[in-house]
Amino acid sequence: METLSEIRSHSGTQGVYRHASSATGTEMTFAVFVPDHAPGETLPVLWYLSGLTCTHANVMEKGEYRAACAAHRVILVAPDTSPRGDDVPDAAGEYDFGKGAGFYVDATQAPWDTHYRMRSYIEDELPALIAAQFPADMARQGITGHSMGGHGALTIALRNPDRFRSVSAFAPICAPALVPWGEKALGRYLGEDRAAWSEYDAVALIAGGARLPELLVDQGLADNFLADQLRTELLEAACAAAGIPVTIRMHEGYDHSYFFISTFMAEHVGWHAARLTR
Repeated sequence: METLSEIRSHSGTQGVYRHASSATGTEMTFAVFVPDHAPGETLPVLWYLSGLTCTHANVMEKGEYRAACAAHRVILVAPDTSPRGDDVPDAAGEYDFGKGAGFYVDATQAPWDTHYRMRSYIEDELPALIAAQFPADMARQGITGHSMGGHGALTIALRNPDRFRSVSAFAPICAPALVPWGEKALGRYLGEDRAAWSEYDAVALIAGGARLPELLVDQGLADNFLADQLRTELLEAACAAAGIPVTIRMHEGYDHSYFFISTFMAEHVGWHAARLTR
C-alpha cells in the first residue's frame, strides 16, 4: 500500500492511499479518515460508497464528515467507484456506465468481466487491507452510500447480514432492475438474464428473504432522479412487507447533490456510531 497523502484535520488524519488490486487487476485509490486514538486502540468503521461519476475524492472534499467522525471516534473509508487505468474498458460519453459507474457488481460479460469486479473488491479485498493497515475494529462495521453507492450499501449489507451492525443511504437507487440506470448497467455487466440481476437489487433481495436489522434513508423531494431512477417508494414497501424497521426521511427542497448529503452526513455518522459503540 502506498500513501499518497496524509493531512491533519478535526483531531484526526485524512489519508489517501493506493494499492494494487487483485480483484480488479488495476491500481485502486481510496480515502480513510482516522480519528485520534490511543496506541493499540481500535475504532469502529463506517464505509461510504459514492455514486455515478465519483471517485474517493467527492465525499472527502464535500461530504463534511470529519468533525462528526472525530466526535464519535469512527473511522470512515471511502473507496473508488470503479477500476481505473488506460487498459480498463470504458464507454466514451456515457456517464452512467464504465469508469466511475461500476455499480458494485462483479461483471460477467466481456469486456467488463476482467476488471469490473467491484463487489469482490468492496466485500473482500479492501476490508482485508483495512483490517491489516488501520486501527479498525472489523467486528463493528456500518455502511452507507449515495445514489449508486446507496444501491451498493444496501445490496452489500443485505448479502452480508452478519458483517454490518448499521446500514443507511442517501438517495439510493432502490430497485436497479426496474429503472433505466440499473437496466443499462446490469444488462451490460451481467447479461440479459434478469435472474442474475436480483442479487444486485435491494428490493429483489428483500423480497427473496434477505434482511437488515434496521435502515435509515434520507431523500430530497427536489431530487430530479427520484421518480424515474431512485424509486424510494419501492424500498419502503419492501421493508414494510418484510417487517424491516425503516426510517425514510423525505426533505422538502433538497436535491441529489452534495449540498444535500453534507446537510445530513453528521446525523448519519452519529446514527451509525450509536449502533457501532453499544
